[in-house]
Amino acid sequence: MAVLRAGLTARYCGRCQSSDLGPIKPRFGSIPVFSQPWWRRSSGFMMVRRCLLEHSKWDNPLPLSLERTAEHLDLEKEKDNTLPTGTRDLVSLRDVDIREEEAKGIANTEQTQTEVPYIKKEVEYVDKEATALTKVLYEKKETKVVDKEEHAQTLVSFTKEEAVEVDEGEQTRIKVTYNIVFITAEAAPYSKTGGLGDVCGSLPIALAGRGHRVMVLSPRYLNGTLNSHYASAKDLEKHINVSCFGGDQEVAFFHEYRAGVDWVFVDHPCYHRPGSLYGDEHGTFGDNQFRFALLCHAACEAPLVLPLGGYTYGENCLFLVNDWHASLVPVLLGAKYRPHGVYKDARSILIIHNLAHQGVEPAITYENLGLPAQWYGALEWIFPTWARKHALDTGATVNILKGAIVTADRILTVSQGYAWEITTAEGGQGLDELLSSRESVLNGITNGIDVDIWNPAIDKHIPFNYSVDDLSGKNLCKAALQKALGLAVRPDCPLIGFIGRLDYQKGTDVILSTMPELLQDDVQFIMLGSGDPDTEQWMRWAESSYKEKFRGWVGFNEPFSHHITAGCDILLMPSRFEPCGLNQLYAMRYGSVPVVHCTGGLRDTVEIFDPFADEDGRGTGWAFSPLSGESMLAALRTAIKTYREHKSSWEGLMKRGMLKDFSWDSAAAKYELIMEWALMDPPYVR
Repeated sequence: MAVLRAGLTARYCGRCQSSDLGPIKPRFGSIPVFSQPWWRRSSGFMMVRRCLLEHSKWDNPLPLSLERTAEHLDLEKEKDNTLPTGTRDLVSLRDVDIREEEAKGIANTEQTQTEVPYIKKEVEYVDKEATALTKVLYEKKETKVVDKEEHAQTLVSFTKEEAVEVDEGEQTRIKVTYNIVFITAEAAPYSKTGGLGDVCGSLPIALAGRGHRVMVLSPRYLNGTLNSHYASAKDLEKHINVSCFGGDQEVAFFHEYRAGVDWVFVDHPCYHRPGSLYGDEHGTFGDNQFRFALLCHAACEAPLVLPLGGYTYGENCLFLVNDWHASLVPVLLGAKYRPHGVYKDARSILIIHNLAHQGVEPAITYENLGLPAQWYGALEWIFPTWARKHALDTGATVNILKGAIVTADRILTVSQGYAWEITTAEGGQGLDELLSSRESVLNGITNGIDVDIWNPAIDKHIPFNYSVDDLSGKNLCKAALQKALGLAVRPDCPLIGFIGRLDYQKGTDVILSTMPELLQDDVQFIMLGSGDPDTEQWMRWAESSYKEKFRGWVGFNEPFSHHITAGCDILLMPSRFEPCGLNQLYAMRYGSVPVVHCTGGLRDTVEIFDPFADEDGRGTGWAFSPLSGESMLAALRTAIKTYREHKSSWEGLMKRGMLKDFSWDSAAAKYELIMEWALMDPPYVR
């Protein structure tokens, strides 16, 4: 460790009297400051030693900009070598290392302007009076500080980034813009099968609204039903070849600029087929690995070759990869691009929407992915013996999501609760140990909702509009829903709704097992969804058996889902696991009270009702645990009793839910913080 010794003339502060004996203790960090005995201090000399931080922690010494520089102190020392009278201030110079750089101070009664060029340094501003320390990390940037009485403005020029810091009194606002690239298998309104499409259709717009340059890359699905969604997308006439699956694959790009976002669609014949995004009536497409590996290769090339708005996004990008479909991108950055000096300053953030889908294929398919052979270990996945199909099965596979987990710079899930659950054996889907090893970079951010589309005050899909200030329209929506479904129009009868996929994850089996007992009470129940054929058939049977109390709609209808959300009193969500969940957010937005299983994002977003907390209680719904018919029925009956006997408490539940901020702008602010953290550290894989 190198040691810099400097002789400085220093003034004493009020804390250091002449009667003090012994060394002066350091005030900041681990920078030791030693002084000579008191008889040397009285002459105005103090020996300051500066220890450089170890190279393993910082690549370069840390420069420090002070109001009083060493140059100024030396001049004062030559002028007068005695201690000044009056107020005594101690100004210690720590970590000053200006290598071949010049710091000039220009003093003015009204304005002081200092320009200091730094290269890969940390700048510290020390307020002499308040002793406030602010640290701002810049890389290859120029800082200009303008201090004018009580107003300070800092302008920072970044490479393809812009930062503006405004200091007014004690408040500081910093705005940094990034080049953000989303890679996703679906993005609403162009393509959607669930929550992934909602997130990737709304979050980019929220980030663009906050000043960032945002591109979204997804396939251009032409299946006969989605063709019209791409009518406004124009062919960029940019065809490239990507190397994977044993040859060069030619892809094209279509582009639409909407809501401040560059929506880019990767075009290839493999996306032009009937069916849904991932399969058809015969099951999942057998070439999905090829389809989404192609998407990842094209996504890595797009920022380099597509001149959107006149210029490309370039190499300094933040890649936000969503689920396994885009998980090859972080691996490609480390294996294919950075060894050749490309994307060396880029970062990748993996967003896990549902850990159950991991993109697992036989190990022999690794050679098709266009990766070097030595990177096989990043994707290798061995199934345990009990999970193998036969005695000759070695269990060797490639797991694309696992590859992103071990190579991404940061990992996000769509709720804080789910971020914890995936590190447990119960919720980790076999990847819990790996995710636990990267727990230091694992965070959760709850999804937002489009508050313009899901707004009961302006929603065109409901017969009557209402707001938190006037709830009369909700009762009218309930009556209209009961009438449309052929149920008795009864304001006093609790109306319970369920909207979602009919599968094991959503807990529909628990609903089926408790429905006969639940319908013995004076309630009405509505189910909307599709999925498991046996559950669909049960819904038809239940409607014929409980004609006055139960209605089932097999399939999905967006306008009708809005009407159910507005018309029902209680929304039931007994999901076994739920990474985030959106229906409970929609329900609270519309004044419907959620009753949910205490898991994942449901636990994070639904606050359990406490009638004794305040005058009208506290909370927005009920969460039950464990997942069983008995606990679900107990929570429902508590909610039903509150609805019938405690109208003021019920109204408080409705209003508190409607006043919750579930906007994407709130979530986007948290994403910005994660991006800042990702850029603080060097790339995880270099």
